Amino acid sequence: MKALFGIGNPGSEYSFTRHNIGFIILDAFALKHNLQFKPGKGDYYIAEGVLNGGNYILVKPTTYVNRSGIATSDVFERFSPPIEYFLVISDDVNLNPGQIRLRPSGGDGGHNGLASIIYYLARNDFPRLRFGIGSNFEHGQMADYVLSPFSEDEWITIQPRIDFAVDLLEKFIQGGLKEALDYFSKHNIEGDKRSD
Repeated sequence: MKALFGIGNPGSEYSFTRHNIGFIILDAFALKHNLQFKPGKGDYYIAEGVLNGGNYILVKPTTYVNRSGIATSDVFERFSPPIEYFLVISDDVNLNPGQIRLRPSGGDGGHNGLASIIYYLARNDFPRLRFGIGSNFEHGQMADYVLSPFSEDEWITIQPRIDFAVDLLEKFIQGGLKEALDYFSKHNIEGDKRSD
């Protein structure tokens, strides 16, 4: 089973904020595949599906970004996904809006949600999809920036990239990270072929 874990904050006030791009991408995937999220047996919402014979779950934690690892522990306790089949989707201020990076492992990159997951799992060798939200903020203003909604111009930029991220999730479900990376290298319209 593949587990796709989006980082974000629960509540309508956060729905379209930059920090919630993990939720936004999972919601787009769920809409495309006619899935509904429901409360899980832990601190998360879950949607379950099958794609080309492969079982998967979509997970949105209810713990807020900084405590994402709590929901991660719940998911591993209940579903025990192989670590290489556990894909985390997060925002990244170090990438331009809509830029995407796929990695098989790594540090938290200063992201508190990733730091929490690494802490609770006591490992960092899980795949992650990082989605750029830009860094158009003054020193000391990052928290306000990531918790604010995307601008209209940003939405125009990121909407096709959200669709591309959904395609990557489909490839990950079908063939794991290798298939997703192969698809990324062939179809990434950014012209930046790096996956690191």
